Amino acid sequence: MTPEQTRLAAALRELRARTGLSLAALAAKTAFSKSSWERYLNGRTLPPRTAVQELCRLAGEPDGRCLALWEIAESEWSGRATEAGRADTPEQASSPAADPLPRPPEAPAETAQGGGHRGAVTVAVLASVCAVALGGVAVALLLLPRHSDGPRTAAATASAPGPHCRASSCEGKSPIDMYCAATPDTVATHHTAAGAWLEVRYSKECGTSWARMWGTRVGDRLELTAGGRDRRAEVENAVDADNFVYTPMTVTRPGTVLRTCFRPAEGGKEECFDSVSR
Repeated sequence: MTPEQTRLAAALRELRARTGLSLAALAAKTAFSKSSWERYLNGRTLPPRTAVQELCRLAGEPDGRCLALWEIAESEWSGRATEAGRADTPEQASSPAADPLPRPPEAPAETAQGGGHRGAVTVAVLASVCAVALGGVAVALLLLPRHSDGPRTAAATASAPGPHCRASSCEGKSPIDMYCAATPDTVATHHTAAGAWLEVRYSKECGTSWARMWGTRVGDRLELTAGGRDRRAEVENAVDADNFVYTPMTVTRPGTVLRTCFRPAEGGKEECFDSVSR
């Protein structure tokens, strides 16, 4: 697994955790099977671009950042990045172009199930019309294995689990681990001079607020203050810098003033702003 694919898989796991969906429920809400999502989230297979977009939609996140990670990972996976590097050398320019490495399949078997039935009907019609010339081909096609995912069961369509805490029992805990980040309200968004993005979020179900940052560098710090309580987070390594980093939650009510401060790692100026929970 390439470092680019590792970063993409980590970002997808974080988004899936935010949705609170099991793999079966995730499969029920998208065009991709449970086993496929398991491979995508573990980094064993590069997901199709549409899978990344669907997961971002379910998590309520803009897909720009994850698609940028996907583009880099796909370039490494398919070999396009290597081929581009070779094309810059004199030897490559003077020799016949090599065939590019095969691109990962776009999971044609993991689309909506209706397509499989339409394909079977089409094959049957062709077989009847061209029974003499194409009979053998039609039979072979009909014997090909079909998509293994049958009709979704009722259990697969179960809704996402509810929060694991409420109000004071959430104090100081992770919004991801407690499933409070599935459908939060975005209270405020701020773009810092250092290039990092900040958001303040509020969960009505949990009765809590927290802040998060991305586009950061190792050593960047974030602090959320509400009602005299401080919740802090720091970008500790390169993996953190490639993903969202969250402060722990603090209990708030609608109308609570939230002060968020960002402290860049490399001697930049501290930036603070105020917002109000809804």
